[in-house]
Amino acid sequence: MKNMSRCVPAAALTLVTSLVAGCLVSCSTPDAAPRAAIRVNQAGYVSGEEKYAFVMGDHDALAGAGFTVVDERDRTVLRGSLGPTTGSWNDAYDAVHTVDLSKLTRPGIFQLRLTGSAKRQSARFRVGSARELLDPLREDSIRFFHTQRDGPDVLPEETGREAAHLTDERGIVYVTPRDAADEETTDTALTKVPGDPVDVAGGWFDAGDYLKFTHTASYVVGQMLTTVRDTSPVPGLTEEAEHGLRWLDRMWDGTTGTLYAQVGLGSGDEDIRGDHDAWRLPEEDDDLIVRPGDRDYLLKHRPVFRANTPGERISPNLAGRVAAAFALAAQTEAQERPDTARRWLEKAAAVYAQADTRAHRPLVTTTPRSFYQEDSWQDDMEWAAAELARAATDLADPRGPRWMSEAVGWADSYIRSDSRGTLEIADVSAMAHADLLATDSLDSESASRLRADLRRQLDEGGQIASHDPFGSGVALTEFDAVPHSLGLLATAELYARVTGDHRYDAFAARQRGWVFGANAWGTSFVIGAGEIYPHCPQHQIANLAMSRTGRGDILRGAVVNGPNSAEQVRDVETPEDARPCSYTPPGSVWSDFDGHGAEYLDDVGAWQTVESADDFTSTALFALSLTARRS
Repeated sequence: MKNMSRCVPAAALTLVTSLVAGCLVSCSTPDAAPRAAIRVNQAGYVSGEEKYAFVMGDHDALAGAGFTVVDERDRTVLRGSLGPTTGSWNDAYDAVHTVDLSKLTRPGIFQLRLTGSAKRQSARFRVGSARELLDPLREDSIRFFHTQRDGPDVLPEETGREAAHLTDERGIVYVTPRDAADEETTDTALTKVPGDPVDVAGGWFDAGDYLKFTHTASYVVGQMLTTVRDTSPVPGLTEEAEHGLRWLDRMWDGTTGTLYAQVGLGSGDEDIRGDHDAWRLPEEDDDLIVRPGDRDYLLKHRPVFRANTPGERISPNLAGRVAAAFALAAQTEAQERPDTARRWLEKAAAVYAQADTRAHRPLVTTTPRSFYQEDSWQDDMEWAAAELARAATDLADPRGPRWMSEAVGWADSYIRSDSRGTLEIADVSAMAHADLLATDSLDSESASRLRADLRRQLDEGGQIASHDPFGSGVALTEFDAVPHSLGLLATAELYARVTGDHRYDAFAARQRGWVFGANAWGTSFVIGAGEIYPHCPQHQIANLAMSRTGRGDILRGAVVNGPNSAEQVRDVETPEDARPCSYTPPGSVWSDFDGHGAEYLDDVGAWQTVESADDFTSTALFALSLTARRS
């Protein structure tokens, strides 16, 4: 859960809606009978995969409906009857039917139309190779991280922004404040730690606010470098991964054995304003004229918090993922710059060795911990040890077998634990398992256990999907439905790659389809993907910089949270100083499509559903890159 802000202003809606030449929900008036809506994967279907769309509507009216698919010249290329009902969604749409489009294999742009008792047409969708469909989306992911850059290395030609938070070059370290029930920071009377300032400039903003976290940055860098190592090139990806890696390196002081965990204070009080208390462009913080004790002092001179005191043990989740990121850097540098690779390997080994693997709680993530809650850590240590072992192999380092043995041990410990999950920021076991299975160093029993746990993760998603009319494998009433779906997609692709077993391919295609529009709301949850997508994410730069530059594509490629529980979406309020922004699809309102306890809203105040974040988008990049790797 991230706790802040993002947006595209209302004035820019004409820029976005002008792109929607087709229908967002249906091409008939909202009071036309019978009520029906078509949901397709607006990012497109891979030619050789199983392809499904959904029709939702009145059960009796849809009983006599059929469909046709037409191409760009309005020629019918496929026709048939609706498939069986998969269940009811809400009172208005009490039947959801599948439409099997698998016979549609030739490349092109198509539209699905209902015939018979219901008349509707879908958004347009493509059929093509995985690379053709997904490479543009992968490139858009990198554009999002360009927007998220902090420090002196912003890209003004792409974002219209200026360098920001240059005072982070001399960041003051403070004692980590106390938290009240992990929900909010109550100790805002911060105490400085004796010592010199530290350079923590650069990196990425975590989400739509301007906080920077080692917890998320290490996850993102690790996914980016794995993508560089294992999949086809993405323009700008290596450079963007290196940007994040440089910041991670600043957050680790190998001389004193100190890992810094966070830059910035989330929320303040009546005496101190924190990052979440002000809506502004980041460069405005540098223009503040403040002195110690002023209410806005910590907006310009942002506090730095440590994960550990110098030389002491580090929370194993943080130590593991930072070590994994450094070790992946060693792998990607090993062939062309072996000396640089060895330096990264030594950094990774040092952080890994300092992990506190004694049983303890809570784990260190962020301040307050509610921003990112995590209960598992053996998966992080497995990931670190696996990447250390692979880097050691690349560099002929004799420590490789020991790290490999430790990785298998941490994997077994994770599998025996009661904190097992699926791939997302709080659980990296799928990536760790797959990287171990990709080596030839495992005995058959260890390999069998790892494969079984990957199946466990996918089977859990499949069990949920069996009860969802649209085949979603995640709980829609919990936070981060979209990145969890992308995590399942990535896991299915990893499983197929390391085992040769393609039993989950159809499940993967349905998760990808759900993310890109084959869901109850008929929207893609990736900005710029498809005909309808979020227009008003709670994101300060998108909200304010776009109004200044007049550009409507600043946040293209960003992934949002997606639907959430009805209780979470009730309290929506436009942040003070934000440009009001709310979007509804033509001819309907989002609440028409709410169901099964889940709601969705595209409004600048709805951080619960349209928050964009680094870990969301890096998981999309990783999952789509694995999928594109097939071509």
